[in-house]
Amino acid sequence: MRRYDSQDARRRVLAACARLFLEKGYTKTRMVDILREADVSSSSFQNIFGAKDGVLTAFVEIMFSGQFDAARQLAADAPTPAHVYAVETALQLTLTVLNENLRDIYLEAYTCPETLSLIHRRTAAELQAAFGAYLPEATPADFLEMEVGTAGMMRAYMACRCGPDFPLERKISRFLEMSLSVFRVPEDERARIITHVATLDMYLLARRVMNALFESLSMHFEL
Repeated sequence: MRRYDSQDARRRVLAACARLFLEKGYTKTRMVDILREADVSSSSFQNIFGAKDGVLTAFVEIMFSGQFDAARQLAADAPTPAHVYAVETALQLTLTVLNENLRDIYLEAYTCPETLSLIHRRTAAELQAAFGAYLPEATPADFLEMEVGTAGMMRAYMACRCGPDFPLERKISRFLEMSLSVFRVPEDERARIITHVATLDMYLLARRVMNALFESLSMHFEL
């Protein structure tokens, strides 16, 4: 028999989506799968989340927080905030190569208007903290506009699969060259940052982030 307490139903839907999205990807997860796994009615789901992309926004907010917390720990020894940004974005690109279902979630997150708006708002503040020294006259609105552009590049690079003509290492260095230029990081410093990232074993670090992310989600949703 289905239970209709809204808070309990919300928790069970998010837990179900965590399992299904990580096992099947966002695109292949059907509404009927979510309703059956969470044991909620369609009307209850709609009252809480509205639609499938509504639950994606709630899930991504939790997932991104866990991912970036793990990434920051790995980048804790980076010499500057710009280096930390470079490591975090390189890890994000690497995660989409390591795990197809994570790639699917990321692509949807960078496409769904509500979820993308959340990403823009949260990332813009972090960008201002990391690059404000290079752009002392820039306002929060300026950083939001720059985030819109660099997020578009991030989605495009995630969507473009790696191959012999465009390996991950080149994808990371090209993305960093373009994005760091947007934030007016001087050319010599850009070169040092990109060289630093190239010395890191991004696959190893990304696996650690992925494992920490899965563990965080498991604890959060009691999977």
